[in-house]
Amino acid sequence: MDALARAGCERIIRDTFSGATADRPGLTEALDHLRTGDTRGVWRLDRLGRSLRHLIETITGLHAQGIGFRSLTESIDTTTSSGTLVFHIFGALAEFERDLIRERTTAGLVAARARGRTGGRPKVRAFTDPRKLAAARRLYAEGKTTIGTICATFGISKSTFYRYVARDGAGGAAGATG
Repeated sequence: MDALARAGCERIIRDTFSGATADRPGLTEALDHLRTGDTRGVWRLDRLGRSLRHLIETITGLHAQGIGFRSLTESIDTTTSSGTLVFHIFGALAEFERDLIRERTTAGLVAARARGRTGGRPKVRAFTDPRKLAAARRLYAEGKTTIGTICATFGISKSTFYRYVARDGAGGAAGATG
C-alpha cells in the first residue's frame, strides 16, 4: 500500500481475497473506476491475475479501453514502449504454453487410440431388446401414456425416448406429453 502511494496512485483499493479466487470484489471495483487515459497500478503482477492467461486477458482488456498498466515490483509499464514489449513477450510465452499443452494432449490422445482406448462417454444402447422398444413405441402411439411415464417405465431419459421411440415417424397423440 505504501509503495503504491509513493508511486502516485490516487485511489488505492485493497482486496482481501486470494489471487486464485475468481470473484474478487476489490479487483472488480478497481476496474470499474478506470477510465480512458488512466493507468492501473499494482504492487506485483500476481495481485492482478490468477494466472498468466488471466493476467494477459485483463491487461489486454485494459489496453482496449485505452487504460495503461503498471506493475511496481516487475517494473512493467504498458504506457511505455519497453513496458509494452515486455507485456507482449509475456503474451507470446502464454500462447506458447497453451500450444505446448494442446500438442501434449493431442499426442496423448493419439497414443491412447493406438492402444485401442477411446475417450468420451461409453456408448450405451438403451433398447437392447427389440420387444421393449416395440412396447415403448406402442405406448407412445396409443397416446394414453405420458412420455414421462414411458421414460420411467423403461428407465430412459426424455432425450433417449425421442432418439429411439419417437423418431422414424412412430405416431402418437398430440396430448401424450409429459
